[in-house]
Amino acid sequence: MDSNANTNADTKADLSADSTTDIDVDMTSRRRVLAAASALALGWAATGGPSATATATAAASTPRMARMKLPAPTGPYGVGTVALRLVDRERADPWVPGRRRELMVDVRYPARSVAAHPRVPQMTKGEAAGFDRVNNFGDLPKGRIDWSATQTFAHLGAPPDRRGPRPVVLYSPGVGDPRTLGTTLTDELASHGYVVVAIDHTYDASAVEFPGGRVETTLLPQEFERALKEGPEAVVALMKKTSAVRVADTRFVLDEVERAFAAGRLERAPVGMFGQSAGGFAALQTMHDDGRIAAAANLDGVIAYVSDDHDEGELSSVARDGLDGPFLLMGMDGNDRTNVPSWRALWEHSDGWHRDLVLRGAQHATYTDATSLIPQIARQLGLPKETVTGLVGTVPAARAIAAQRAYVTAFFDRWLRGRADGHFLDGPSSRYPEVRFV
Repeated sequence: MDSNANTNADTKADLSADSTTDIDVDMTSRRRVLAAASALALGWAATGGPSATATATAAASTPRMARMKLPAPTGPYGVGTVALRLVDRERADPWVPGRRRELMVDVRYPARSVAAHPRVPQMTKGEAAGFDRVNNFGDLPKGRIDWSATQTFAHLGAPPDRRGPRPVVLYSPGVGDPRTLGTTLTDELASHGYVVVAIDHTYDASAVEFPGGRVETTLLPQEFERALKEGPEAVVALMKKTSAVRVADTRFVLDEVERAFAAGRLERAPVGMFGQSAGGFAALQTMHDDGRIAAAANLDGVIAYVSDDHDEGELSSVARDGLDGPFLLMGMDGNDRTNVPSWRALWEHSDGWHRDLVLRGAQHATYTDATSLIPQIARQLGLPKETVTGLVGTVPAARAIAAQRAYVTAFFDRWLRGRADGHFLDGPSSRYPEVRFV
């Protein structure tokens, strides 16, 4: 038994959200790296922020801690949640010798009732501390933001609404990001009747807190520094490894979804996946590698092993081979299939339904909770306007959030539920003039 396991080895994962928060499972079978690691690709190229001097001056003049709110989901269901610990006993951890691969996932689901069930924070204390240390958002002042104070709209252990099959959607975050940085969209999908499983990729994510308070922090900054010293081939090898680990993690989670289907804990339904940056790469690559993913959405993730999205370079197998099933690309300004070589290759080699959308005025982090959080932080800490636009662009937060919710939900409604959308996904909409169809 894994030395870190603290539950019975026979316990099975219950992705229907009726299980405890400590699950030990036997397996049967781009712009922003981490601030310290400047330009690790997979859509991870770092961009500059305001000067450290300007940020330090602003922080010194406003000593209070910034606290933020997330936007409420718009669907008809309340949202329940449970956090699960999953241990893959058939796979050694690729980053830490002598351990089995261990993950934390959040399951969001439509709830029958949320009364008397508390809302959960976006990050635990341990995750917040780790995220603040890594600080993927560049020059935001460390120690000035209470990341653990933000509440989600998901209620711990609320009883699930079991009326009818619930399509399952997996979520993978960007490199260095916690699973919780996609909460706006995961809560939104759950409020519209989906079961959403958000995955933390341990030792990739800034910090992962396991039951009992143990926190495992990212190892990627030092891995990247070592690869830089060894040369370009080592950097590409690290990119490939990081991507492969994410896909293997996702396929393990798919095994657990299948286990839940087989046991009747979830009614069998189609499975989709989406992600931001390297998480979007993981969504498309997993769909390529594993037929259990029926549809995938990539939110601004390059799908090649390059240091810049627009570079020609070694393509992933999903870019080289294309996809037969439906996929959605959503990019920031300057990122579409006409100028991102890996997206162009995917487009040219794919036979199934696909769309390429650009959110005008967006930046890479616009496709995360940063869209709503960064403007609040800037207001409270007196940070310059350039901090906001450099991180999340010029598109107003409310419009960016509304557009992402509309298109991601419509995509999964069409391909996982077979719902007609009145050609919403087939061309521009006057409701969302910020979205350009490429």
